[in-house]
Amino acid sequence: MTPPVDITKDHNPLRSPLDKRLPRIAGPCSVVLFGVTGDLARKKLMPAIYDLFHRGLLPPGFSLVGFARRDWEDQDFMQIVKDAVRERARTGFDEKVWTNLADGIRFVPGTFDDPKAFEFLATTLKELEQTRGTEGNAAFYLSIPPGSFAQVCEQLEAAGLTEPKGDAWRRVVIEKPFGHDLESARELNDIVEGVFPADSIFRIDHYLGKETVQNILAFRFANEMFEPIWNANHVDHVQITMAEDIGIGGRAGYYDGIGAARDVIQNHLLQLLALTAMEQPLSFDAKDLRAEKEKVLAAVKLPGDLAAATARGQYAEGWQGAQKVPGFLAEEGIDPQSQTETYAAVKLGINTRRWAGVPFYLRTGKRLGKRVTEIAVVFKNAATPFDANQTEELGRNAVVIRVQPDEGVTMRFGSKVPGSNSFEVRDVTMDFGYGSAFTDSSPEAYERLILDVLLGDPPLFPRHEEVELSWRILDPIEQFWAEQECQPEQYESGTWGPRTSDDMMARDGRVWRMP
Repeated sequence: MTPPVDITKDHNPLRSPLDKRLPRIAGPCSVVLFGVTGDLARKKLMPAIYDLFHRGLLPPGFSLVGFARRDWEDQDFMQIVKDAVRERARTGFDEKVWTNLADGIRFVPGTFDDPKAFEFLATTLKELEQTRGTEGNAAFYLSIPPGSFAQVCEQLEAAGLTEPKGDAWRRVVIEKPFGHDLESARELNDIVEGVFPADSIFRIDHYLGKETVQNILAFRFANEMFEPIWNANHVDHVQITMAEDIGIGGRAGYYDGIGAARDVIQNHLLQLLALTAMEQPLSFDAKDLRAEKEKVLAAVKLPGDLAAATARGQYAEGWQGAQKVPGFLAEEGIDPQSQTETYAAVKLGINTRRWAGVPFYLRTGKRLGKRVTEIAVVFKNAATPFDANQTEELGRNAVVIRVQPDEGVTMRFGSKVPGSNSFEVRDVTMDFGYGSAFTDSSPEAYERLILDVLLGDPPLFPRHEEVELSWRILDPIEQFWAEQECQPEQYESGTWGPRTSDDMMARDGRVWRMP
C-alpha cells in the first residue's frame, strides 16, 4: 500500500500547497475607498484594484465601495471607476472582467461629519455581506488629508464599523504623510490606534511596493558574493537619490510648508537607507524585518555641523528639455516669500559596527536633470600595482540599484583597455535590467500593497515605531533650517540642484553621481 504523501516534505512543488511560487489570492472582502475624487484614487488605486481582479487575485464576490461628498448613484461611481480603468489599467480593459467587478461596486454619498452617511455605509457593507459573500471583511482606505483621519476613524467607530463580528476582520489603510513632525506623528498614531488594533493599521509607503525595492533584500541576502563586502571595511560611502524632472504641478496647497525633506526623505529615502544598511533578519516575516529596520533607524547619527552636512534649494526658472518652465516662487498658489525647499540633501552616519565611519548621502529634488531613483554603494579605492597614469580614468567600484525607471542593477568596475600597450585600466559597467531578464512585467506598487492589506500581510508597511524614528532623524534638521529664516538657494530648473549641495560633497572629497 502506498503511504500517504506528507506535504511538509520536499515533494513536487507543482503539487504542493506550500509552493511559494503559487499566487496568493485574497479571501472574501470589501474595500471602502475614501477620497474617490482625488488623483491618487483615479490614477493609482482604482486601476490597481481592477488589475488585481483581472489577474484573478481578488475573489469573485469582491466589492468596492466609494465614499465622497457627491450626489452620485452607484452607476455614477461605476462610470468614474470605469473611466479610470480604461485610461490607466496595466492589464488592459476587458469588458467581461469589468462587468464582474462592477456587480460589486457601490457608492455612499456623504461628508465626514455626517453620522447618517456612516450608518448608510454600515448598511451597505451588510448588504454586500449577504449578496456578495464578503463575510463582513472590510478594509477602509483613507486616501484623504491627514487632518481628516481622526474624524473618519471616530465616525467608523461610532457606526460600529471598526469592531468585526466573529472571524471577520476590519483594517484601515493610511497614506503618507504620517504627520509633519514627531509630535504630530505621535498624535496621529494615538488617534488611529485608539480605534483600530495596531496589527490592523497599514501605513502605505508606495515605494516599498516597488519590485526593485523588494529586490534589495534578494540582492543582499541571496547572493554570497556581496554580503562579505557590504560594510565599512570596503564601502567608502552610499548615495541614495530620488530625482524628479517635474515641478509641484497643482500640489501647491499640499507642498508649500511641507517641502522635499518631509515629502520624500522622512519616508522613502530613510526606508531605502534602512533596507540597504540592515542586518540579515531571522526571516522575512513582518516582525523580524521591521525589527532590523528599526535598529538601523535608531542607530542613525546626525552630523555635528548641520550647516556643512545639509543643503536645500528651490528650483528657479529654466529649461526642462525643450520647455521653458517657471520657478517655484512663480508657481500658482505659492507665496513669493516661501521658504519651502524643493531640493534637500543630508549627510547621515550609522552608528553600528558594520557602518561606522561610512557616510550615507541622501538627496531629493524637483525640476532636476531627469527622473531617477537609485541607491549607489561606492567602494573604496583598491590598492593596485598600477601607476597613476594607467588608472587615470578609473573611478571607484560601485553597485547601483536602479529603483526607477529602467529598473535593475549596474556594477561598475575596472577593465583593461583593449590593445593598449601601457596596460591602461578604465571603468566599465555590467548591467542587469528587469525588462530584459523577465518576461512578466512588474505589477504596480499599489497592486502589491493593496493585495497585502487584504491578505493581512504587513512586512512592507512601516509601523509607528519606524515612523517616529524617522521623524527623530529629520526634526533637528528641519528645526535648524527654520532657524535660518532665509529662502533656500535657487537652482536653475533642469540642473542637478544648488551649489551648496555640491559643496557639501566636496568638503568630504566626494562628488554626486551623475545618474
